[in-house]
Order: sequence, then structure tokens, then C-alpha cells
Amino acid sequence: MSEEEKERREVGAGLMEYSPENLVPFGPVHPSLKEPEYFKLILEGEKIVEVHPRIGYVHRGIERAAQDRTWVKNIYLFERICGICSFAHSLAYTEGTESLTEFQIPVRAKYLRVLIAELERIHSHLLWLGLVGYWTGFDTLFMWIWKDREHVLDLLEAITGNRVHKSFSTLGGVRKDLTPALVSKLEEETKFITERVKYYETLVHSEETLVSRTRGVGRLTKEIAERLCPVGPLLRCSGIDRDVRKEDPYAAYEFIQPEVKTSNAGDIESLLSIRLAEVTDSCRMISEALDRLPEGPVRVPFPRIIPRGDAFFHVEAPRGELFYFIRSNGTPKPERVKIRTPTLANLLTAAEMLKGRPLADVPVVLTGIDPCFGCMDRVTVIDVDKSKKWSVSGEELRVYGIEYYRRGAGKR
Repeated sequence: MSEEEKERREVGAGLMEYSPENLVPFGPVHPSLKEPEYFKLILEGEKIVEVHPRIGYVHRGIERAAQDRTWVKNIYLFERICGICSFAHSLAYTEGTESLTEFQIPVRAKYLRVLIAELERIHSHLLWLGLVGYWTGFDTLFMWIWKDREHVLDLLEAITGNRVHKSFSTLGGVRKDLTPALVSKLEEETKFITERVKYYETLVHSEETLVSRTRGVGRLTKEIAERLCPVGPLLRCSGIDRDVRKEDPYAAYEFIQPEVKTSNAGDIESLLSIRLAEVTDSCRMISEALDRLPEGPVRVPFPRIIPRGDAFFHVEAPRGELFYFIRSNGTPKPERVKIRTPTLANLLTAAEMLKGRPLADVPVVLTGIDPCFGCMDRVTVIDVDKSKKWSVSGEELRVYGIEYYRRGAGKR
């Protein structure tokens, strides 16, 4: 295969003719990307006409590592897939594993899971809004938002013991109960967040810096959304009413229903509105959960060995649908855990949203989908000529890298 043919295969079939003058590499290391990822941008002048993502720069082999750990130890492993939505991962994993058994989780534990899930949604959405402010040149918004977000992180620490990796959901329930003092603190802080969000809702539609950089930018139509199947707020900003918490309730969402927020605008400004509205709704759901919180235990004994079977489970993480496939072979360790994160579902949609936009909009649009490349990246080795694929261990990659360098190829 010639070098030209290899390049065409890498870029993608049917790509327009281009020259180095209209190809701009974006990443894998770039100031606007908090994690390494590569985007090949094809331009006509300043206008983007094609976007080709190249994933896999921060693959960590977590799915494979799970096969060597017990069911309980994997809770801590999967939390480390993402520091922003760590509880969503542990929740999807524990509820998926619990579905393979006949154990009934205490209702109080289900309510407590909703409390932490919604607190995590609030802090994730606020973090994202601050980053949008930063990349649109409104640094003051970044400072305000992150100051308010500290109230939520302090609550998470008070309830679970940790700000980032909560280690709260476990097989059979949750690890800690809620004290009366924490109930009062939750009520107080959710009222504070609700009031602050009212101010931000007015700000995002009136502040000139934000409006000029978000209104009409990265427009997503309903037709494109139906074709590319994004998830979470990105899907809902195109007018499609879909939320896992409502369509397929888990934890205590059958008792506490979310009000699904949508918009037909499909731009970054509408994403701002939707996420702020979801923060307000999360505060409402927390208040309802506290009012209805039943008495009883928060955990039941759970076996070390899970019965044979396959489980498919999904939750509505802050970024959208998070999907877990779990297979048990009747041993103390899972045979396979496969994870599809929201960013993988949203990446092609982001590439479509960038088409027709100037190069300067790339950081705003990519930040707008709230990406987490470390959550998303997977690696599969494929021989396209022989139609074969296989897995490679970390040790094999290390040895291969050493041998490749010794042969002199690393010096080219």
C-alpha cells in the first residue's frame, strides 16, 4: 500500500481532495483540551468543512483490569474512569451487578443514591458552565461558578467523606446514612444554589460576551440528532425529549421524576439554558427526596460470588446515557465489563456541529458537548488487510516500544 493510500484510509473514505495548506491539526495536546485528543480539521479559508476525530490517546485499560479484581474492588476502579461523574459509574456498575441477583436493595438506600446522583449532576453542570465562560473570554463567570460549586463539593464530602471519588454506592445499598444535621444543610445549600442559578440564567442571555460566542454557534438540528444519536443535554437541546431517569427509572427515580428540559435552538446557548434548568430541577428533586426519605436500613449483606448471567444497565450521567454491560461466570470476579460513556456517543455530533463554523469556534463547541476523553478512549488493534483484531497487554506494548526504538524506527 502506497503512502498516499495509507493517508486516505486514515482520513476516511470519500474525503475531499486537500493539501497541507487547508489541513489544520487540532491536538492531541492543545490549550483548550484538558485531555489529549486529536482532530483533523479541513478548512476552506477560515471555515471548517470536515472534522475527523482520532481517539485513543488516554486509554487506560480499565475494562481489562476489571477482570482481575473482585466485584467489590471494581467499584473503586470504575469510579476512577471519571473524576467528575465518578458516582454515575459506581451506580451503573452496582445496580447492574445487583440485577444479576435476587437481593432487594433497601428503599432508603435508593433515595440516598438519588441524592448523591443529583448533587453530582449539579456540580458537573456548574463546572461545565464555568469552562464555557472561560473559553468564551468571560473569566469572571468562571470564578463565580466555581466558587458556588464549592458548596456542592462540601456537601458531597460531608455526606460521603470524599469530594471526588465518593465510594458511596456499594453492592447491597450505600455505605453511609444521612444524619439530621446533613438534612438541614442540604436544604439550606440547595436553596442557595437555586437562587444563584436564577442569576446565571439571566446572565447567559444578556451578557454580550457570552451571547456573541454561544448564540447560533454549533447549531444541531433534530434531523442530525436522530441520525447520529447523541445523548444527554446535547440530545435534548435539539428538541428530543429523552432521559434515562424517566424512560427507564433506576434507584428511586420511579418515585421522584425529573422534569426533562428541552430546546429547539440546538446551539451552545441552548445548552447553557438546559443545563442551568437541570441544576434547578436537581435541587427540586433533592428537596423532594429529603421530604419523602423513608426510614430503614441503608444496606443488606451481599454475596462475594455473583450468579452466572449477563446484565445490561444504563443511567443518566451528567453528560448523558452511561451504559454498562456486565457478564458473570459465577466466580468472585467478573468475566467481562464493557462501558460506553456519553462522550463516545456525542463525539461525531460535535464534529457535525463544527462544520461551517470558523476555526475560532472549535474550543467553544468542543467544550459545549462537555467531553471527557479519558472516559471515552478505548484501544483495539486491527489489521485492516486481514480483517483481524486482538488485544494487547501493557507489558506487550512496553516491549514492543523498546524493540521498535532499538530497530531504529523510533529515531525517524
